[in-house]
Amino acid sequence: MTMQGPFRYRNGTLYCEQVELAAIAAGAGTPCYVYSRASILERFRAYDEALAGLPHMICYAVKANSNQAVLALLAGAGAGFDIVSGGELYRVLRAGAPACRVVFSGVGKTAEEIEYALAEGIHSFNAESEEELRLIDAIAARLGVRARVALRVNPDVPAETHPYVATGRREHKFGVEVARAPEIWRRAAALPNLALEGLSCHIGSQLLDPQPLLAAAAVMLELARTIRRAGFSVRTLDLGGGLGVAYRAEEASPDPAAFARAIREQLAREDLFLILEPGRSIVAQAGVLLTRVLYRKRTGSKEFVVVDAAMNDLIRPALYQSHHEIWPLRQSARPEIIADVVGPVCETGDYLARDRRLANALPGDLLAIATAGAYAFVAASNYNSRPRPPEVLVEGDRWRIVRARETYEDLVRGEAP
Repeated sequence: MTMQGPFRYRNGTLYCEQVELAAIAAGAGTPCYVYSRASILERFRAYDEALAGLPHMICYAVKANSNQAVLALLAGAGAGFDIVSGGELYRVLRAGAPACRVVFSGVGKTAEEIEYALAEGIHSFNAESEEELRLIDAIAARLGVRARVALRVNPDVPAETHPYVATGRREHKFGVEVARAPEIWRRAAALPNLALEGLSCHIGSQLLDPQPLLAAAAVMLELARTIRRAGFSVRTLDLGGGLGVAYRAEEASPDPAAFARAIREQLAREDLFLILEPGRSIVAQAGVLLTRVLYRKRTGSKEFVVVDAAMNDLIRPALYQSHHEIWPLRQSARPEIIADVVGPVCETGDYLARDRRLANALPGDLLAIATAGAYAFVAASNYNSRPRPPEVLVEGDRWRIVRARETYEDLVRGEAP
């Protein structure tokens, strides 16, 4: 069985770092998210150290996993942060990160969010349209500040990924067209309350082949040269994130350090401050979702393993038809089975795996849903009035709950009968 990141079997028992996962399940209950501190730091430092000596900032994409403990851990390691909402800005500041290391992305920023970010003094905005540039200028004028802005450009580079997370083609809602960028830059440069400093792009997420990212970087570098030849200063280049991870045992994850070195080679003589926005590649393989088998059920020729985690806890299989490896917390000699792993939610689409060869798990056995550190808890909901699970951080031979399991009282907080 191929393992990943900090998760390994010892004498048939699955561990995260030096902690037995069954002990966490016993103490925190199931379902439960578990993250490895060491793995998160290792992946962040792989990017950061590969760019040593080149002016840069690694802005962790908060949308991947916004737990306060994860954000505080990365802030302490010197990370910047890529946010896409006012709520994410609040989380980052609450975790102790300085606002001056925050980049605000996203196609639909509200006036209230822009004002909040300007008042807090964030590093910059990645503006996605001329309308947004004018709005930022107007709010900055009212506050008496100059807003630092990068123009997000759609480089029209295809990304081999799920269509829901591809963002870099002309038919997508993000950014402005490359051909129109110099003209938009010229008009935006005349707005008195903007400091138009850079270019940004992001072509998509979960890319196992870094070549499209490098191709997008080449397009952006040529655009920067064009704008400079027109007499304008381009100081920063934000190349976004998008580097993927292996979700299947037979896949291999791209190396963040090798990717960062390739980007470094492209920028070696360009006199640009580089910003990268990795998210999934830092936290995905650092996490698992622990779940307990409730029932075994057979319908005709179909075998079902019913567990206590559901699509409201981990929506990726239902939403993206995504694959997550499933590991037993204790290995056994029982022969493997082929089954659907399903949850208690009243939807046929509530599944974690379909027609999967997996351990012959019996009621009461514990399973770990792998690669669940990114786009997992952050997309959890209370559908079917199910309280969201706790989150746990493992630190060497210790573990602690960093988000408590919700209660029934939490489900109705703020409601009025």
